[in-house]
Amino acid sequence: MEEQLTRNIVEQLRRSGINFITYLPETRLSGILPLLESEKLFQLVPVASEAEAITIASGASLVGKQCACYMEGTGLFVCSYNLLTVTVRLGIPLLLLISYVGSFADHRNSFRFAPTGIRTEAQLKALNIEYAVIADVRDLETKPGEAVRMMHALKQPVALLFTGDFTT
Repeated sequence: MEEQLTRNIVEQLRRSGINFITYLPETRLSGILPLLESEKLFQLVPVASEAEAITIASGASLVGKQCACYMEGTGLFVCSYNLLTVTVRLGIPLLLLISYVGSFADHRNSFRFAPTGIRTEAQLKALNIEYAVIADVRDLETKPGEAVRMMHALKQPVALLFTGDFTT
C-alpha cells in the first residue's frame, strides 16, 4: 500500500476521535502500525486472535475509550460470536477496520482468500452490522468519520472494508 494512503488512514482515525485500537497484524494494511505506534494519541493492543480484539476493545469502550479493531477479513468469521454476545448485546459502539481480502478489488487475491472474501459482506449483513467499502483515497475522505458517527448513533459495531488501492 502506498505510504500516502497509510498516512491518510491514520489521519482519518485521528480526526474521527479513535484513540484505542486492538489489532492482529495482517498484510494489506500493516503499514499503518508503525504510524499508529509513533502517535501518542493511540493506545495499541496487539492480540492473539480477533475474538480477543473484540472483547478487549469492547471493555475499553465501556470505560470511555473510542475504539477500533483492525483485522484481516477472515478474522470477521473468527470473531462473530464475540461481536454478537458482547458488543451487539451490550450496545457497544466499535469501529471494525477490516482488510477486505478476497474481494473482487483485492489486487493480491488468491484461492486462499477468495472463498471467505466473497462471503464477507454476507456475514456482516447476517450479523446486522452496517459497513462501507473503501476502495480508494476518495472514499477515505469521509467514510471513517461517517462510520464513527454511525457506530455511536446505533450503539453497535460498524465496519470499514478496505480493498482496491489499499491491497497493493
